[in-house]
Amino acid sequence: MTAPEGAPLAPAGEGGGLSKKGLSAGTVGLLGAVVIGISCIAPAYTLTAALGPTVSEVGFQVPAIILIGFIPMLLVAFGYRELNKQMPDSGTSFTWAARAFGPWIGWMAGWGLIAATILVLSNLAGIAVEFLFLLIDQLAGSPGTIAELAFNPFINVTVCLLFMLGATFVSYRDMQTTQKLQYVLVTFQVVVLVIFSIAAFVHVAQGNAFDASPVELSWFNPLAVGSFTAVVAGLSLSIFIFWGWDVTLTMNEETKNPEKTPGRAATLTVITIVVLYLLLSIALLTFAGTGEGELGLGNPDIQDNVFFYLSGPILGPLAFLVSLAVLTSSASSLQSTFVSPARTLLAMGHYGALPKKFASVTPRFFTPGYATIVSAVVASVFYAVMRFVNENVLWDTITTLGLMICFYYGLTAFACVWYFRRQWFDSARNVFFTLLFPLVGGIILVALFVITLVESLDPDYGSGTEWFGLGSVFVLGVTIIGVGIVIMIWQAIRRPAFFRGETLSKDAPLSARRSRQTV
Repeated sequence: MTAPEGAPLAPAGEGGGLSKKGLSAGTVGLLGAVVIGISCIAPAYTLTAALGPTVSEVGFQVPAIILIGFIPMLLVAFGYRELNKQMPDSGTSFTWAARAFGPWIGWMAGWGLIAATILVLSNLAGIAVEFLFLLIDQLAGSPGTIAELAFNPFINVTVCLLFMLGATFVSYRDMQTTQKLQYVLVTFQVVVLVIFSIAAFVHVAQGNAFDASPVELSWFNPLAVGSFTAVVAGLSLSIFIFWGWDVTLTMNEETKNPEKTPGRAATLTVITIVVLYLLLSIALLTFAGTGEGELGLGNPDIQDNVFFYLSGPILGPLAFLVSLAVLTSSASSLQSTFVSPARTLLAMGHYGALPKKFASVTPRFFTPGYATIVSAVVASVFYAVMRFVNENVLWDTITTLGLMICFYYGLTAFACVWYFRRQWFDSARNVFFTLLFPLVGGIILVALFVITLVESLDPDYGSGTEWFGLGSVFVLGVTIIGVGIVIMIWQAIRRPAFFRGETLSKDAPLSARRSRQTV
């Protein structure tokens, strides 16, 4: 498959074997990349699910935890930006880790990204089903009757597969189709969330709030939490609510100005999301407080979906808009999340780390069609099996997602540090952006990975499901990494060229002149 007209055919980097893969070049601008990045993070869904549990851990210090969680994401995003500037390649973590550390670690970094996104795809489809029935129930005025249908496994899986089919259809088509859909869905989602926040502040100002709590500076002070364990738990949740911004980098071969646009989009996406999260969390804290009363954010009965329970008291007859925004959030994220695993699989096939079939690009749409379909099938089968076998384990995959995020984000951050080691001290800027920032971000994520892994040994961690005397989150995490190692060894036997560094060379030297121009 040759590249479409206008796609550069020259290697993307110097002496490293990087090359274009036939994707449609120049179709995504800065705004489009940011919109798709926001969509992938799914702010409405992630915060309605994460705000309550975070309040349980840290109380009013939720804004502080959001800011702390934002720090490693921003630091790692700087590392991604530097790597993309030097090597704009759709393989991102896979390609960059292979260039820095060699094919074996590169392969595992790619596996971590693919595993994380497959876990998310399966859960997003399930979440979309639940919110669809919840919205219908809300509009029909039949409390609980219709919503309960979402918990029938046969109905749930059937509708879930329909959502997956629709998302796959859009993702299979060109990136322009994805952009047009996401402009509408993300705009609606963000507008509703901003209105929701403003309305909460209005109720507080008018004295109609459930438990009005004035904003205090201590809300932004992590030292006020009082427990290191609570801070770690809050950080783990914040990693989950920020994940997804790196989709802007996996589109780098399809963006305008691929050396700069994806990195800028990643930074803007993370900053936009942290502002939106702070606005929402502060608004709901001031309106409802952290108590365990009927609408208090500390009430365990509403913590799975705080937006739903607060939408009526805050927006009245327009409460259905919040449920629609959460449904839109999960559905749009389901579609945009396909971008990352499909393009990573494409790159792995292109460089010979996986069967060549994964490198195929559709001749009509210039998208990784085969990789997209494989991602959809694996996610669908995983969700269907888990839904029927053990629903608790299915929800534990969300916690396992945090392990996978820390795993491949951390590897990528360290790849930035090592790859640019010869340029660390070329300038003051390099000291920060190629050494200190990604190094600190990577260390934080690795520390969270180890802490979560150790804590998940306890069977009470997560849903409380026990396998072989160990917590299911630990077993899932270790199993996913172990399966990746087995597949990698099998591919090394079948396709040794990549693992000998013949198709993607390790650590091609950068000239001082090139480095100074880049940074």
